[in-house]
Amino acid sequence: MVNLYIDPGTGSMLFTILISAVSAVVYVVRILWIKAKTMAGVKSQAERNAKKIPVVIFADHKRYWTTFKPICEELDKRGQKAVYMTASPDDPALECHFENIKTEFIGEGNKAYAKLNMLIAGVVVATTPNLDVFQWKRSKTVDYYVHVFHANGDTALCRLYGLDYYDALMLPGEFAEHEVRELERQRNLPPKELKMMGLPYLDSMYQRAQGYEKKETGEKTVLLSPTWGPNSILVKFGSSFIDRLIETGYNIIIRPHPQSYTADKDTIETLMNKYPETDKLHWNRDNDNFDVLASADIMISDYSGVMYDFIFIFNKPVIYTTEGYTKDPYDCWCLEGETWMVSTIRKLGKELTKENAENIKELIDTSISEGVDPVEVEQARIETWCNVGNSASLIADYIVDKYAGIEAEQMEKEKEAKK
Repeated sequence: MVNLYIDPGTGSMLFTILISAVSAVVYVVRILWIKAKTMAGVKSQAERNAKKIPVVIFADHKRYWTTFKPICEELDKRGQKAVYMTASPDDPALECHFENIKTEFIGEGNKAYAKLNMLIAGVVVATTPNLDVFQWKRSKTVDYYVHVFHANGDTALCRLYGLDYYDALMLPGEFAEHEVRELERQRNLPPKELKMMGLPYLDSMYQRAQGYEKKETGEKTVLLSPTWGPNSILVKFGSSFIDRLIETGYNIIIRPHPQSYTADKDTIETLMNKYPETDKLHWNRDNDNFDVLASADIMISDYSGVMYDFIFIFNKPVIYTTEGYTKDPYDCWCLEGETWMVSTIRKLGKELTKENAENIKELIDTSISEGVDPVEVEQARIETWCNVGNSASLIADYIVDKYAGIEAEQMEKEKEAKK
């Protein structure tokens, strides 16, 4: 008799693979079942037209309400019928009441994507990357997919193929066009419709900042606001850096990127347990980041787009790091040279390295004392933030016109088919 032994590590791995395989099969069967029911219930073009939602806005997380709220308000003013679908049960949108826009929680994770994959709609608007790459597939009964940006920075800082399968991109500024066109050329993709629209959430933040007065306490507040993933400052510098920040005696606010709580869960939990809140150290998870940005005297980050929000809106200094930075997981891996974000932040902030991190207090004090270069800030604004104060209105106009054009074209095709 042969005794077979599988060590615990290998057994755990095999068990994980088995569970993943079963889950994948269940997911595929569920999608096919939903699709079969959908197609069985909608047999003719006329029936599909009757079930079609004119405009769908999809948010995979409640934090994107700051991007979509001004667009929804503009669409509502225009009388455009739409459905706002969210994957967050506590999305602030669900508490809003529009005359022409219905808000709906469609489930979390795969449940949400299963619904989206079977949508019957004219125009779908989202800020979620990786359409037709992972779980979220293009529905054959959706006419047009539009991507709106929720942050400053490079289009090529999406994960690989993140924007490839959208029909149109509402770009924040002209610098981004070259990146998109170069990736299309390399991948032999049909050209997307590119519109220079700006950033609705940043317009709203700018309006809120007018007349805002910070309460002076006489103490400096340092905001540590990293991105997520392997390039995050929390991953690269770890707990020793937080120790040095605490040693400065300044108020320290740590605001991890919301995705960190999923992608870097172990790291974040370890750090939060090691550094519980005190009167000098706070962890911030507010859905709306306006108050925490307004309260800080300086921001420390890596290459997160929030650095530009901080500089553009509050005209305050930043310390950034490119320590160990790699382009591997992102679309910019396919592009030569530095990204716009990295090359531009070098002109706007001071760089944090493993060497000068030992003297972080001195770097903070110097940065606050010198402030930001207004000429460089204005140049960066021009390059990355167009149509200031008017982006939501322009995006709403585009959506309304696009849907009307699609409907007119389909009606013409139906007329021709009847001849």
